[in-house]
Amino acid sequence: MNEVIIDGTNALLGRLASYTAKQALLGKKVVIVNCNQVVVSGNPRSVIEHYKMLRGRGGHSLNGPFFPRIPERVVKRTIRGMLPYKQGRGLDAFKRVMCYNETPVPYLESKKIKAGKEKPLRTIALKEISKEL
Repeated sequence: MNEVIIDGTNALLGRLASYTAKQALLGKKVVIVNCNQVVVSGNPRSVIEHYKMLRGRGGHSLNGPFFPRIPERVVKRTIRGMLPYKQGRGLDAFKRVMCYNETPVPYLESKKIKAGKEKPLRTIALKEISKEL
């Protein structure tokens, strides 16, 4: 099996990203569906403030770091941070990762695995974070 399909519903962002990065480095094509429902642990107010700070660092100007607002892009950016994307094998692994906010038609009937499922008490979904940004 050279393709891994992961359901991101209620998955912790960091655990999901580390598992995905590991699988991509092993040479597998990784597809993450339902990125809207991936959660970030912590106090919701402080998590939103953290993401606002990341976006405000230079996200609107041409010379600063760009941090995305859309949940699927936030997941992919987090995965990129766990890969050596400035080297050849990391760039190839990053190209093997696909993220979707909903479940696309080709993946509706396929078997999905759950990754990053230890859900703590205080979480906020990426969908809610993107509304606040």
